[in-house]
Amino acid sequence: MARQFLPSIENKSLREQVLNALRDAIVNGDFQPGQPLIETELAAQLGTSRAPLREALQILSTEGLVEIVPYHGATVRALNRRDIEELYSLRSLLETFAARRIIENDNAEAVPALRNVFEQMLTAAEAGDIKQVTVIDRDFHDTLIVMSDHKMLGSTWNSVSLAVRYVMAQRNRRNRDIRQIAFNHLPIIEAIEQRDLPLVTRLLEEHIASSRDLLVEQWDTPREGRKGDAR
Repeated sequence: MARQFLPSIENKSLREQVLNALRDAIVNGDFQPGQPLIETELAAQLGTSRAPLREALQILSTEGLVEIVPYHGATVRALNRRDIEELYSLRSLLETFAARRIIENDNAEAVPALRNVFEQMLTAAEAGDIKQVTVIDRDFHDTLIVMSDHKMLGSTWNSVSLAVRYVMAQRNRRNRDIRQIAFNHLPIIEAIEQRDLPLVTRLLEEHIASSRDLLVEQWDTPREGRKGDAR
């Protein structure tokens, strides 16, 4: 029997509740890459029938979080080396551009907002709450994008945000010192506060690259080398 990660479902907007519960479990790292998603077990945990569950799995498949193989069922999609490298190279472009916009526009709200997120992350880290650290880690990078005040950048970020959340959860669970996860963000905030664009660009690139390298080295990539494995 699978571990109890999923909440019971209330009798309203059933398909949406099932979808949100499964999506959160995947992107938060409760379900691991390659893990089978057995309909009978998930339906029992959620307290629902298999019909809305199947609909939710189909949607998650279109979002790239689940892989469905006919007659074999669904599994959490395991990203490969190319998936990770492409995602993190795009992150680097988006986040360094956001920092440039913040500095060039002299956004006075950005530093206090980022410091507030950092302090929340550190509090969660000191409490040993890795799941909450990961949630707030995502909030930090979301805030960086929001503070750039660039609608098209925000839309582009939203299109990859699920993949970013998914990979971030896996990376943070491999970090032995979760307090360091929080402290890794402090130099970025200070560089923005100093309006030092070359420094903040370098720090963001290093921050993102180190996360990418950790995952590329440690992530099990069973799909590596197959035709069409990059989607």
